[in-house]
Amino acid sequence: MESVEVEHRVVHTEAELVAELREGGSFALGELFDRHADRVYNHCFRRTGSWDLAEDATSAVFLELWRARERARLHDDSALPWILGIATNVCHNLNRKRRRHLRAVSRIPRYDIVPDHSDAVAGRLDDERRMAGLLEALDELPKRDRELIALVAWSGLSYEQAAASLEIPVGTVRSRLSRARRRLAAAMTPQIGKE
Repeated sequence: MESVEVEHRVVHTEAELVAELREGGSFALGELFDRHADRVYNHCFRRTGSWDLAEDATSAVFLELWRARERARLHDDSALPWILGIATNVCHNLNRKRRRHLRAVSRIPRYDIVPDHSDAVAGRLDDERRMAGLLEALDELPKRDRELIALVAWSGLSYEQAAASLEIPVGTVRSRLSRARRRLAAAMTPQIGKE
């Protein structure tokens, strides 16, 4: 595929960007960030349940992408499956660190925190509360099922792209995802009754 010039701006294909990235071209990193940062950010929110942590995770994903640039790869002419694979690992590590931190903090006496009453903060808290319930239900699933839900249902990857991201056969993605969705729906039923 060739680059296309649009209004004096050259639009590069993902294959060109990945090749440039492997050669150490920082321009390619910036272009991949511009194309995929929103999807990575949403993927990270769905994996962490926190907008703030998702912001930190997104930064870490692109830093790790730069560090691992020699291993950059495409699937269906897109670098997104590879990038979301990195995001999955970053979020897993971030969640593990957060759990350790929360265990340590739980041993410290707590004081009431006065919440900010603005609509934006309330909306974020509601998002995080709902996501915490969903993540609690999701924790009932095996890790491999959680990864499939995050990649396919939440981040919009195709079965083929998810298979490439997790390095498993497409048929395995289909069967695991079907079972995972049923298990998640069953786990969420008690959650819905609590609201």
